[in-house]
Amino acid sequence: MHATEVLTPEEILALDPEGADRLLDALERTVPVRSPLLPIPSRPNAELLVFGDTHGDWRSTLAAVEMASAPGTERWLLGLGDYVDRAPDDLPNGSVANALHLLSLAARYPERVYLLQGNHETSRRIPCYPHNLPEEVDDLWGPEAERYHRLVGLLERGAYAAVTESGAYLAHAGFPRTLPSGSWRSAFEAMDDDRLSEIVWAECDASRIRRGAAPSWGAQALSEFLGVTGLGVVLRGHDPDVVGRPLYDGRCLTLHTTRIYERYGGVIVAVVPLGRRLESVNDLRIEHLLTEGRSYTDDRD
Repeated sequence: MHATEVLTPEEILALDPEGADRLLDALERTVPVRSPLLPIPSRPNAELLVFGDTHGDWRSTLAAVEMASAPGTERWLLGLGDYVDRAPDDLPNGSVANALHLLSLAARYPERVYLLQGNHETSRRIPCYPHNLPEEVDDLWGPEAERYHRLVGLLERGAYAAVTESGAYLAHAGFPRTLPSGSWRSAFEAMDDDRLSEIVWAECDASRIRRGAAPSWGAQALSEFLGVTGLGVVLRGHDPDVVGRPLYDGRCLTLHTTRIYERYGGVIVAVVPLGRRLESVNDLRIEHLLTEGRSYTDDRD
């Protein structure tokens, strides 16, 4: 297997155990290890396509990737975490296929594909529920725990958050509530469990969901964070209850890109300009994917 080969989800699901091990070998050689806070530079006329929680819905992942690679566009692709667990019923073992396909893309296009960590990618550090990934790996390739740990280790190479020069902060759930004096970016280097929980577990107070892993945050905390950092807008996932709703004077947008939660706000992505300043959600574009409202059979009608 070539180190930069991108396998489709169907090809991944058809692998035998030896093929799975070869794929993991190749990815361990090629998937980049990102810095905890990933900088994304300004690019005139370029855009960043941001997708939210996919949770094993690799059909929606493929739709997002297709949109990002449309002819005539210059787009980069960024995921906000939670690529695994809760796979749709029509995509058995979808978490494995989704994660390995995205990792293959990150290995093949390291300067164009970025995969942030969510609470389901940091489950070895702070356990989450449900966590179906170990059972999916065993179902596909037999009871070999090492394959699961290798797959999660690859997902853990992703950054905790990203910042664009155009003024967007991107993370799975939230942001550090207490920033050190001097450079605020250093908050991402000393990542204890409390700070990690703020970034990958914290709900916003507009959501009715409370998981309890980290204190929720609201308008004041967001305003303080944006004021200290000089950023303009926050894009996040994690809270299906507020998907697609601009919050806090248009400074925050929550994305989910899975049919599992489409009843809340659809299956959506955001198209973020990289060449001009972002001050609110009005400066980016929300797109609904064609998977919204659809179920699939194996022949993909």
